[in-house]
Amino acid sequence: MSRKRVVVLLSGNGSTLQALIDQQPDSHYEIVAVFSNRPDAYGLQRAANANIPQHAFDHKDFSDRSLFDQHMMQKINQLNPDYVVLAGYMRILSSKFVRHFSGRLINIHPSLLPKHKGLNTYQSALESGDCEHGTTVHFVTAELDSGAIILQSTLPIRHSDTVQTLEQRVKSMEQKVYPLALDWLCSGRLICKDNAVWLDNQPLPKQGYSVQEKNLDQQCQRLLIKP
Repeated sequence: MSRKRVVVLLSGNGSTLQALIDQQPDSHYEIVAVFSNRPDAYGLQRAANANIPQHAFDHKDFSDRSLFDQHMMQKINQLNPDYVVLAGYMRILSSKFVRHFSGRLINIHPSLLPKHKGLNTYQSALESGDCEHGTTVHFVTAELDSGAIILQSTLPIRHSDTVQTLEQRVKSMEQKVYPLALDWLCSGRLICKDNAVWLDNQPLPKQGYSVQEKNLDQQCQRLLIKP
């Protein structure tokens, strides 16, 4: 199996990274390095446990965002990655960084974009009285949480849901659909052209491919198989 080279950026626990690592043997990607802006991020230990090289650069050691991103960009370039994947990376990227990796930079955001951009999406969804919530895999652009959408996974909000229970349910979906979307990209099944996303030579709707919480495991297994 031909595999694409992937670099992962994270800032925290690394549960999303772990999902990508777990699915790697059956996928078209190889994680060649993990970068973090926080040297104490547990995600770096997850990378070490999987024998993936780790690189930590404390953003506080740099005088401004552009210098930090320039340093990260130079280090990432040395690895010649096909794609750069944000997995809980809690820094807003500079426009220069985003432009440099344009079309090769993806993120997963815990809301059904364009609703609830930025932080505190679970609280925002509950306070807005939304009937559903979910997660979005998208290409990254200079505008916050606004790139072309690859996939959205949706779940109904229950009357009993709290911020904590909603977050837990969404994260469970994220750990299943992010490896799927990355595999589509790395296998060549998915492309982005003219700010539109195509899967298996068919254009996807503006909100990307839709996956539901119900029977999610079976859906993901089926979607990994090229028709």
